[in-house]
Amino acid sequence: MADKPSVLFVCVHNAGRSQMAAAWLTHLAGDHVEVRSAGSNPGTAINPAAVEAMAEVGIDISAETPKILTVGAVRESDVCITMGCGDTCPVFPGKRYLDWKLEDPAGQGVAAVRPIRDEIKTLVQGLIAEIAPEKTA
Repeated sequence: MADKPSVLFVCVHNAGRSQMAAAWLTHLAGDHVEVRSAGSNPGTAINPAAVEAMAEVGIDISAETPKILTVGAVRESDVCITMGCGDTCPVFPGKRYLDWKLEDPAGQGVAAVRPIRDEIKTLVQGLIAEIAPEKTA
Protein backbone atom coordinates (compact mmCIF):
# COMPACT_ATOMS: atom_id res chain seq x y z
CA MET A 1 0.00 0.00 0.00
CA ALA A 2 1.21 3.51 -0.76
CA ASP A 3 1.82 6.12 1.95
CA LYS A 4 -1.85 6.97 1.64
CA PRO A 5 -4.06 3.91 1.07
CA SER A 6 -6.81 4.17 -1.52
CA VAL A 7 -10.22 2.50 -1.43
CA LEU A 8 -12.78 1.99 -4.18
CA PHE A 9 -16.40 1.22 -3.27
CA VAL A 10 -18.40 -0.45 -6.04
CA CYS A 11 -22.14 -0.98 -6.39
CA VAL A 12 -24.18 -1.44 -9.56
CA HIS A 13 -25.83 2.00 -9.62
CA ASN A 14 -23.34 3.89 -7.41
CA ALA A 15 -26.36 5.64 -5.93
CA GLY A 16 -26.74 4.27 -2.40
CA ARG A 17 -24.44 1.87 -0.57
CA SER A 18 -21.20 2.79 -2.32
CA GLN A 19 -21.91 6.51 -1.97
CA MET A 20 -22.68 6.17 1.74
CA ALA A 21 -19.51 4.09 2.26
CA ALA A 22 -17.36 6.63 0.42
CA ALA A 23 -18.88 9.45 2.45
CA TRP A 24 -18.30 7.63 5.75
CA LEU A 25 -14.68 6.87 4.87
CA THR A 26 -14.04 10.46 3.83
CA HIS A 27 -15.76 11.76 6.98
CA LEU A 28 -13.99 9.40 9.40
CA ALA A 29 -10.52 9.12 7.85
CA GLY A 30 -10.20 12.59 6.36
CA ASP A 31 -7.15 12.95 4.16
CA HIS A 32 -5.54 9.78 5.54
CA VAL A 33 -7.24 7.68 2.84
CA GLU A 34 -7.98 8.32 -0.83
CA VAL A 35 -11.63 7.45 -1.53
CA ARG A 36 -13.43 6.54 -4.77
CA SER A 37 -16.81 5.07 -5.61
CA ALA A 38 -18.26 3.80 -8.87
CA GLY A 39 -20.83 1.51 -10.43
CA SER A 40 -21.00 -0.85 -13.38
CA ASN A 41 -24.34 0.64 -14.46
CA PRO A 42 -24.52 4.05 -12.75
CA GLY A 43 -27.89 5.54 -11.96
CA THR A 44 -28.89 9.05 -12.88
CA ALA A 45 -28.91 10.43 -9.32
CA ILE A 46 -28.08 9.54 -5.74
CA ASN A 47 -30.83 7.71 -3.84
CA PRO A 48 -32.81 10.43 -1.99
CA ALA A 49 -33.30 8.19 1.05
CA ALA A 50 -29.50 7.71 1.25
CA VAL A 51 -29.03 11.48 1.02
CA GLU A 52 -31.54 12.00 3.82
CA ALA A 53 -30.10 9.25 6.03
CA MET A 54 -26.58 10.64 5.71
CA ALA A 55 -27.80 14.20 6.34
CA GLU A 56 -29.23 12.97 9.65
CA VAL A 57 -25.66 12.23 10.79
CA GLY A 58 -24.27 15.49 9.44
CA ILE A 59 -22.84 14.21 6.14
CA ASP A 60 -24.02 15.86 2.92
CA ILE A 61 -23.90 13.64 -0.17
CA SER A 62 -26.51 15.60 -2.11
CA ALA A 63 -23.96 16.97 -4.60
CA GLU A 64 -22.51 13.53 -5.43
CA THR A 65 -23.22 11.90 -8.78
CA PRO A 66 -23.05 8.25 -9.81
CA LYS A 67 -19.83 7.40 -11.66
CA ILE A 68 -18.95 4.58 -14.05
CA LEU A 69 -16.57 1.87 -12.88
CA THR A 70 -13.33 2.00 -14.86
CA VAL A 71 -10.33 -0.29 -15.01
CA GLY A 72 -8.21 2.72 -14.05
CA ALA A 73 -10.14 3.28 -10.82
CA VAL A 74 -9.51 -0.33 -9.82
CA ARG A 75 -5.85 -0.18 -10.86
CA GLU A 76 -5.33 2.97 -8.75
CA SER A 77 -6.98 1.52 -5.62
CA ASP A 78 -5.36 -0.62 -2.94
CA VAL A 79 -8.68 -2.00 -1.67
CA CYS A 80 -11.75 -2.65 -3.86
CA ILE A 81 -15.00 -3.25 -1.99
CA THR A 82 -18.16 -4.46 -3.64
CA MET A 83 -21.37 -4.01 -1.71
CA GLY A 84 -23.14 -7.36 -1.96
CA CYS A 85 -24.60 -6.37 -5.31
CA GLY A 86 -23.08 -9.03 -7.55
CA ASP A 87 -20.68 -6.55 -9.14
CA THR A 88 -17.15 -7.62 -9.84
CA CYS A 89 -14.02 -5.59 -10.36
CA PRO A 90 -11.22 -6.29 -12.79
CA VAL A 91 -8.62 -8.30 -10.87
CA PHE A 92 -5.07 -7.01 -10.55
CA PRO A 93 -2.27 -8.63 -8.54
CA GLY A 94 -1.57 -7.00 -5.20
CA LYS A 95 -5.05 -5.55 -4.73
CA ARG A 96 -7.29 -6.49 -1.85
CA TYR A 97 -10.87 -7.37 -2.78
CA LEU A 98 -13.74 -7.47 -0.27
CA ASP A 99 -17.48 -7.96 -0.62
CA TRP A 100 -19.64 -6.42 2.07
CA LYS A 101 -23.04 -8.12 2.19
CA LEU A 102 -25.44 -5.21 2.53
CA GLU A 103 -29.13 -4.83 1.85
CA ASP A 104 -29.95 -2.72 -1.20
CA PRO A 105 -31.51 0.63 -0.20
CA ALA A 106 -32.99 1.20 -3.69
CA GLY A 107 -36.67 2.00 -3.52
CA GLN A 108 -36.73 2.05 0.28
CA GLY A 109 -37.59 4.92 2.58
CA VAL A 110 -35.21 6.55 5.00
CA ALA A 111 -36.36 4.34 7.91
CA ALA A 112 -35.13 1.26 6.01
CA VAL A 113 -31.90 2.98 4.94
CA ARG A 114 -30.82 4.02 8.46
CA PRO A 115 -29.74 0.50 9.54
CA ILE A 116 -27.83 0.08 6.26
CA ARG A 117 -26.12 3.44 6.85
CA ASP A 118 -25.17 2.38 10.38
CA GLU A 119 -23.87 -1.02 9.25
CA ILE A 120 -21.73 0.69 6.62
CA LYS A 121 -20.29 3.01 9.28
CA THR A 122 -19.28 0.01 11.40
CA LEU A 123 -17.64 -1.71 8.42
CA VAL A 124 -15.80 1.49 7.46
CA GLN A 125 -14.52 1.93 11.03
CA GLY A 126 -13.11 -1.61 10.88
CA LEU A 127 -11.51 -0.88 7.51
CA ILE A 128 -9.87 2.28 8.86
CA ALA A 129 -8.41 0.31 11.78
CA GLU A 130 -6.79 -2.04 9.24
CA ILE A 131 -5.54 0.33 6.55
CA ALA A 132 -5.00 3.61 8.43
CA PRO A 133 -4.57 2.66 12.10
CA GLU A 134 -3.03 6.04 12.91
CA LYS A 135 -6.44 7.59 12.18
CA THR A 136 -8.84 6.62 14.94
CA ALA A 137 -12.48 6.75 13.87
